[in-house]
Amino acid sequence: MVLNFIKETIFLLMTMVGTLGNIFLSVNYMFIWWGGSEKKPIHLILIHLAFTNIIILLAKGLPAPIAVFGLINFLDDIGCKIFIYLQRVARGVSICTSSLLAVVQAIIISPRASGWWRLRPQSAWHILPFFLFFWILNALIGMNLIYSITTTNLNISELKNGDNYCHFMLESQKTKWIVLPLMALRDAVFQGAMGGASGYMVLLLHKHHQHVLYLQNSKLLYRTPPELRAAQSVLLLMLCFVFFYWADCAFSLFLSLSLVVNYWVVNTQKFLAIGYATFSPVVLIHRDRIQSKCWHVQ
Repeated sequence: MVLNFIKETIFLLMTMVGTLGNIFLSVNYMFIWWGGSEKKPIHLILIHLAFTNIIILLAKGLPAPIAVFGLINFLDDIGCKIFIYLQRVARGVSICTSSLLAVVQAIIISPRASGWWRLRPQSAWHILPFFLFFWILNALIGMNLIYSITTTNLNISELKNGDNYCHFMLESQKTKWIVLPLMALRDAVFQGAMGGASGYMVLLLHKHHQHVLYLQNSKLLYRTPPELRAAQSVLLLMLCFVFFYWADCAFSLFLSLSLVVNYWVVNTQKFLAIGYATFSPVVLIHRDRIQSKCWHVQ
């Protein structure tokens, strides 16, 4: 009981820290957005990513700790459907938005002579249709949860042992074979785009590094352009995403194949599920010191 209380306290603290960090980031980028002479696509994408992370943290991180701290029946059947559905949709939107961030940043730092430069967003408002598409796509993919989620109505001892405040009912094989391939295809497409864009940025940053070394050997001063500093931050963010995503997938796969419930693995998977949403603002705050000049991308 004491260990469960400590675990849920840590889980709640992660949720609170992550939520406050994402709120701080979104407010900061909003000030940069409205205060800047030119609206930058990167600012809008980061605001949307922070907003999505806040939804993930509140939908995933709050129900179990609140239940353990005394409000056992605060989620009815409709509440379970809303919380689980928001988790699924927001997680998918986060994947899509992170991919869009990497792709747009890669296009922005690409040389003017390359073909990628022509794909550069002419206005930040051109990004908005992508957001709408992401939400519609993931809302449709997660539609099956509305019919397969219900409340468990467990007593206090059962909840404290299992933390299962909502229950997944058995779905038809037809539904599974429709939803699972769609989720796998979504993840493959958007993570493939993210990986390609990140690799392209690494190549461009390596060329820039070689150029800087040449200028230093020639005793010439050179200042790193702000768009390249922004690209370095985006790459760190993508590394953070890859770590938490694949670690979460590995633990989830282990749990699905395991015949015995290992609560250490279960709890680790829960922390990993909100890890990206919690630590992504920390990565950006530490890397860029929240200075708007680092994100004034041309």
